[in-house]
This record gives sequence, C-alpha cells and structure tokens, in this order.
Amino acid sequence: MNDITKLLGEEADSLLTHRCEKITQEQLTLPGADYVSQTFSQTDRPIPVLRAYQQLLNHGRLAGTGYLSILPVDQGIEHSAGASFAPNPLYFDPKNIVELAIEGGCNAVASTLGALGSVARRYAHRIPFVVKLNHNDALVYPTTYDQTLFGQVKQAYDMGAVAIGATIYFGSENSRRQLQEISAAFEQAHELGMMTILWTYLRNGDFKQDGVDYHTAADLTGQANHLGVTIKADIIKQKMAENNGGFNAVKVGKTHPKVYSHLSSDHPIDLVRYQVASCYMGRIGLINSGGASNGSGDLAQAVRTSVINKRAGGMGLISGRKAFQRPMNEGVELLNAIQDVYLDKRITIA
Repeated sequence: MNDITKLLGEEADSLLTHRCEKITQEQLTLPGADYVSQTFSQTDRPIPVLRAYQQLLNHGRLAGTGYLSILPVDQGIEHSAGASFAPNPLYFDPKNIVELAIEGGCNAVASTLGALGSVARRYAHRIPFVVKLNHNDALVYPTTYDQTLFGQVKQAYDMGAVAIGATIYFGSENSRRQLQEISAAFEQAHELGMMTILWTYLRNGDFKQDGVDYHTAADLTGQANHLGVTIKADIIKQKMAENNGGFNAVKVGKTHPKVYSHLSSDHPIDLVRYQVASCYMGRIGLINSGGASNGSGDLAQAVRTSVINKRAGGMGLISGRKAFQRPMNEGVELLNAIQDVYLDKRITIA
C-alpha cells in the first residue's frame, strides 16, 4: 500500500478512505470470482457466451478475481499508425502487441481485425482475443467523427476471438446508424458464442460549453452507458467521469435534480459510481479507459484511475497508450501496477 499511497500523493487519503453515501455498495452488483455463475448466467445470453466470459476472467494475473486488465491497441487506425507507434516503433509489428499483453499479465488483448488476424495462429490459444470491428478513419478530410465497420463478426469468430469490440459515438450525427449496426453485430456475436464490449464514447462539439468539456460528465457518460447495456453490451468501456452537469449545461435530453443531489457528488469515486449505476447497477461490468500517455506521470495516473474504478464498483481498466508507447519492460511494469490495485485486498469498495 505504501507505493500506491505515494503514487496517489495528496489525493491518497481522499481516494482510499472515501465512502459512497449517495449510491451505496449494497445497491450494486460487484465484480467477484463467481460473477458469471451468480449474475451473468441470469441473462438470456447463449451458454457459449457464458463460457467465453469465464475464459476472459480466468486469464492473466487477475484470473479468479472477477476483475479485468485489457491491453487495447486500435490506435493505429484511430490516431494513425505514425502518431501511435512512432514513440516505440516495435509495435508496428502486431506480434509485439500480443507479446506485451501476455508478458503484462493481461486478461485479453484488444486490437484490429488485421493486427490480430496476422498472428492469430500463433497466439489465439495463448491469450483471449477481442477484435475491434469499427473505427474512425483518420484520413478523412476535413476531419469527421464516424465509426465505420472494418470487418465482420464471422471473421472474428473464425480467428478464435472470445469477444468483439465496437465504438458508438453517442451524441454524434451518425450515432443512430452506428447503434443499429452494432446492435446487429452484437446479436450475431452472441449467436456465435462470443462476448461483446462497447466503447460508449461521446462525440459532439457542442458538448463543450463555456470552457468545460462535458464529454466526460458523469450524467452524459452514464446515459451513454445505459444506451450501451440496452443493446446487450456484456462489458461497457467508458472514459472516467471528470465532472458532472452535462445535461443542464448542454441542454440536451432530460435529467432530474436528484441525479446531482442524491445520486452523485463532486468526488471522483462518486462520479464513477454513477457510471457504474447506469450499467444496471453494476449488473453489466464497467471498465474505464486509461487515457493518453503523458510521459513520466503515466504510472501515477494509471494507479489513480484503477483505484477510483475499483472503489466505485467497476470491473477493471483497459489501458493502451500508457503501456505500448514506452519500452516493453516499462509497459509490463505499468500494466502490473494497474493489476496490483485490483489484487490488493486492502483497497476496498467505497
């Protein structure tokens, strides 16, 4: 705990001792070793999907805990290969992406159809694959934000993937088309026995008001999460909430005063607790994204994000750039530091 406390710095006491009094832990379904048997098995998903989920939870350093540590590397499309891999050209080769996930003790590696397909026969039996099927094409000019399918569900199944992943840009001009496409893809994935993971991101220029970016507001991201679980995402991936009040500031949709007075507060753990609550009170797991790499502060930031997610009732972290944009041994160290938070029984649910 000493290292974690040191990394948390001045926030250590606030983050490690906070108790959620708005939405209490007793109201939540929490991650655990028996999550698939006790909770996920109650859904209408086919039996092979339950097996795929258990396979995911049984792999890596967090095996048997109910928590997840996933390495995602789809940035070669989302942010261009040069922008993503120039800091460490080793990862132009998908083999090294998978090797980092294995050496880092991750539950799974999430990447593109082409990247995972290029090494599938070598690695698909060694670590669970999550094939990300849609992306934003960074070459479109002027820049637009739209998620387009780059592959088919059956292709992910044929390479032995346990899950597919997809993004919907909720709030964007094309979000309803994306929702229809991904809803259909998720249904097919379930029919084939694969899990579904949804990146429930917000994307709209008007979500920035008066110098405040509400793309990470707890109320707006919470609603995106709720839309995601509605189309049967088995896991929700969301950026960690950093503020609140997006509905009122942007004047989009409807909200209720009790969202802010009774269900959340300004504390980081309470903000993420609302994100968890929006995933059917934790019945569907929430993993937060690790965010961009900022250099020397990445380790402390990754640990902070992990502590907040775990104490809020989340299911884990999916961290990519902080790990692969540095030498492999340092990437392994960062991934292990994230996992250590979830393995540390002294870090409890708030």
